[in-house]
Amino acid sequence: MYIQYTMDQLCLLLDLEEDILQSHVVRVVNAAVNQTNVSIFASAHPGGGRDQDAY
Repeated sequence: MYIQYTMDQLCLLLDLEEDILQSHVVRVVNAAVNQTNVSIFASAHPGGGRDQDAY
């Protein structure tokens, strides 16, 4: 239903891990997103949208 998200999907010439402080709130948000069980959205999402194999 959803396209898999990973922090490694960007192709940049810098290492974001080094530039973001360990205490920055973005790390908390990233951890929360990574731990979210996306199956809870299945009942609320009617389907449709972009085909995952289109790209």
